[in-house]
Amino acid sequence: MRTTITVILLLVASNAFMTVAWYGHLKYKQVALVSVIAVSWLIALPEYALQVPANRLGHGEFTATQLKVMQEVISLGVFAVFAFLYLKEVPTWRTVAAFLLIIAAVALIRGDGPKPPTE
Repeated sequence: MRTTITVILLLVASNAFMTVAWYGHLKYKQVALVSVIAVSWLIALPEYALQVPANRLGHGEFTATQLKVMQEVISLGVFAVFAFLYLKEVPTWRTVAAFLLIIAAVALIRGDGPKPPTE
């Protein structure tokens, strides 16, 4: 259970950095694109420093597919909060429905636990 919580926290932190790197500049359209790319790249560096250990630590307890699905759900959750708080975008019923379908995907994939190695 401790590994699961650690993996989830690392993925949340990782996705927070990546969301800011990818979308934080949208309020600053007057800034030159090359500057935005450079700053975004620097913001993304900590994302990799968190994402890679999350996957390394989680693999074995989770399959790579499970880790990817978890990462996507966390990414969308972090983005939804970011879009609401920072970009002032209010979710619609379609946004909520789409998110519920993604949560259903997690429930489906979660049943596929790691398989013992075959020899």
